[in-house]
Amino acid sequence: MPKSCSVAVIGGGVSVSGLCAARELLREGHRVVVFEKTNRIGGTWVYNPYTDSDPSGLDPARRVAQGNLYRSLRTNIPRPLMGFSDYPFPDPEASFGDPRAFPGHGEVLAFVETFAREEGLLDVVRLGVEVVRVEQVGERKDEWEVEWRQTTEATEARETELFEAVVVCNGHNSELRFADIPGIQKWPGKQIHSHNYRIPEPFLDQVVVIIGKGASAFDISKEISKLAKEVHVASRTTEVKLGKLDNFDNIWQHLMIKCVHEDGNVVFEDGFEVIADVILHCTGYIFSFPFLKENKVVCVDDSRVGPLFKHVFPPHLAPWISFIGISKHNFYDDRISKQMGG
Repeated sequence: MPKSCSVAVIGGGVSVSGLCAARELLREGHRVVVFEKTNRIGGTWVYNPYTDSDPSGLDPARRVAQGNLYRSLRTNIPRPLMGFSDYPFPDPEASFGDPRAFPGHGEVLAFVETFAREEGLLDVVRLGVEVVRVEQVGERKDEWEVEWRQTTEATEARETELFEAVVVCNGHNSELRFADIPGIQKWPGKQIHSHNYRIPEPFLDQVVVIIGKGASAFDISKEISKLAKEVHVASRTTEVKLGKLDNFDNIWQHLMIKCVHEDGNVVFEDGFEVIADVILHCTGYIFSFPFLKENKVVCVDDSRVGPLFKHVFPPHLAPWISFIGISKHNFYDDRISKQMGG
């Protein structure tokens, strides 16, 4: 890529490196615009107490709340590893006075905002601007049309700009993934996706079934158990000790849900049954690039995106469009690496 290209960076977060990509591009002399559809940088680290108008997340017409954090969330990475090689995460004494090894989301957001300010990134970030279309112009690989709209104004007005390169850093925490449960259409209880979990109080005295075995399921099950009547954690993995969880009086571990019934009964594959009030899906998200109209850039198959060489570059369009933060295993990679001599 030659010097001083015009580059559109989609996403003003740090978990998928929109801000980091912008800094490195600026250091190389490129002209950068970062498009962030919310009114604040920080991406996933911006806490929003509000939730979707449909907490289940199943209604396609629902009002979607930006943000996925629950109020008590802390990182699962210690603070020495949360920073960058040339911009370390501050010591506890320097921020919030929290001595614990794993910082809370507020501390991480403060770090991100300080990083952006000190690195001069705020001058190139456009807040409240959503990219609605990215399209290659003609046969040229270095000419991309980016269409965007203001999200902070009650208007459908859209504007279009041309860029020589596009860096996609929009994350993968917007399109919700749900477990496929036989009988769920007639089950009378409430369904919630972890995207809409904020605090445990709404689950007081309820029987809650949590699906998942990741970090969010681990955190939420233990937090909810302090108020809920019972918490039952279901997952597809067989590498769990079935039955009551050690050191907890009201948490049980199960195999995956086999089916649910109209009377509210939830049947697990290990044979256990319970009448539940809530099924909470801690089942993650699906990669989505809705702005890539008539997408001829990459294919998206659930959590897999490709073809991407080194999880970043579509081989036929490199380096003029790239994807940052596609960290999951990519089933295209081995084939592409061989084709390109890797």
